[in-house]
Amino acid sequence: MRTNEENIKLANLLFPSIKKSVGEMREEYPSRGLQGGSLVVRFAPSPTGFLHMGSVFTSLINRRLVDQVGGVCILRIEDTDKKREIEGGVDIIVNGLSEFGIEFDESVQGGKYGPYIQSERLDIYKVFAKDLVSKGFAYPCFANEEELGEIRDKQTELGVRTGYYGEFAKWRDSSLEEIESALGDGKEFVIRLYSTGDNSVKFEFDDEIKGRCTFAQNDMDVVLLKSDGYPTYHFAHAIDDTLMGVNLVIRTYEWFPSVPLHLELFEKLGFERIKYAHASPLMKMEGGKRRKLSKRKDPEADTRYFIERGYPIVPILEYFLNIMNSNFADWRIQNPELAYTEFELKLEKFNRAGALFDMVKLEDVCKEYIAGLSAKDVYDMSFRWAQKFNSELVKRLEENRELCINILNIEREGSKIRKDIVKWEDVNSAFEIFFEDMLEGVDCESMPENVSSEVVGVIVDRFLESYSVGDDTSVWFEKIKGIGNDLGFTSDYKAYKDDPTKFKGKVGDIAMVLRIALTKRSRTPDLHQVMQVMGKEMVEARLRGFMI
Repeated sequence: MRTNEENIKLANLLFPSIKKSVGEMREEYPSRGLQGGSLVVRFAPSPTGFLHMGSVFTSLINRRLVDQVGGVCILRIEDTDKKREIEGGVDIIVNGLSEFGIEFDESVQGGKYGPYIQSERLDIYKVFAKDLVSKGFAYPCFANEEELGEIRDKQTELGVRTGYYGEFAKWRDSSLEEIESALGDGKEFVIRLYSTGDNSVKFEFDDEIKGRCTFAQNDMDVVLLKSDGYPTYHFAHAIDDTLMGVNLVIRTYEWFPSVPLHLELFEKLGFERIKYAHASPLMKMEGGKRRKLSKRKDPEADTRYFIERGYPIVPILEYFLNIMNSNFADWRIQNPELAYTEFELKLEKFNRAGALFDMVKLEDVCKEYIAGLSAKDVYDMSFRWAQKFNSELVKRLEENRELCINILNIEREGSKIRKDIVKWEDVNSAFEIFFEDMLEGVDCESMPENVSSEVVGVIVDRFLESYSVGDDTSVWFEKIKGIGNDLGFTSDYKAYKDDPTKFKGKVGDIAMVLRIALTKRSRTPDLHQVMQVMGKEMVEARLRGFMI
């Protein structure tokens, strides 16, 4: 066991260029002086790939909680894993979250408690690492990968926990002379925590989501600073959160087992404990079982999947809020006119079992949202999306603005609201039956089997004789019924069901003939409204052209 004097000498030997004290560092990050009840939270992703939907989920929690009580929401970039970092990763995070309407009060774009990128804070971590070494709470470890493997093999052979701890931590109590010799030989080293925990001792901890939990104390001498001088998450987050004044850490459940280690670190560093809230990660059903939404397996894990296809942002955020607090759905029904930001999110109401991400349910929420918009809103939102992702659609929307709005208004008023648009990408399909260039080359669907080609011709001719673009729905349908009755098609569906042999078909067959003749499709929005938008010239041209 080294003496206090030896530990101080060791600290100076390991960190000769670090002159600042912990006290001086703390002075550079003064207390925020917030009002009571205010929150300081942070979202701290790594720039190691595409932006995961789980990042939107977690950052939304942070943003909503702060907006409800006041305070500060921080975006901090944890880029200490340089091997996995990708070019432009920070921009992917910042711009990606902004696409979902999530902005931060402090971030790489500005703030008084930065830098907000961990790789720019390396000297800060070394100040605290040096302080821990000087107090005997940390030490250099020169064990290489081969030696660590041998330790794991021995532990496995003995049937004990694997890890670097206790009697297996060979550099834990090494002498100053041994360390100086290793340094003189140019050996690489890491800085490890000198844990004083006892894994056989249990303690209780209150998590803001999971409630009271029981843990065993940490006894692992984990790495604090890697051989390249970069900190591990364990070490960096405790320092950054404290200096930045964070008072609530919201993170996913994967960090839950690290609570004992992090509490020990806070104690060794002389920091006040920060509250933790561990939310379940986004899950997906597969084979009747839940698993994490995977970057590798699930395309919908990538935020770009939703942005590039034009999923509306608000219903995605509302869907997430309902995953967080299941009472959101009832609140939305009771408050249809209010913005989702008026909903009060509560950590204690989070589902502890897991956050199930269901694409079918999400798309239903998107349909409902778009169904509640005006045709002009749908036009404007799809236009903004198309400006980034679909130049052909932009051209169509610009050149046919009023027509496109009228098309989008079909079945958007009254009791029967259309719910066929999930995302802005789908808007293009709503235009297909109205534009000749989109219909060109599309195969026409078959007419009803009970309607001969001769009868089809009669139906079209009879309709053209009586057609008036000014007819309202009831007059228009009476004319169709009249054609049907004259040709032996009944509008009495009960009579047809009782004895279909008495009739050539139902009046619906007459409407189907007109539908297919006009649109080449057997399924379209309300046919009368379609004709109204097409106008007299297009309707007559289409029907006459069909008979040629």
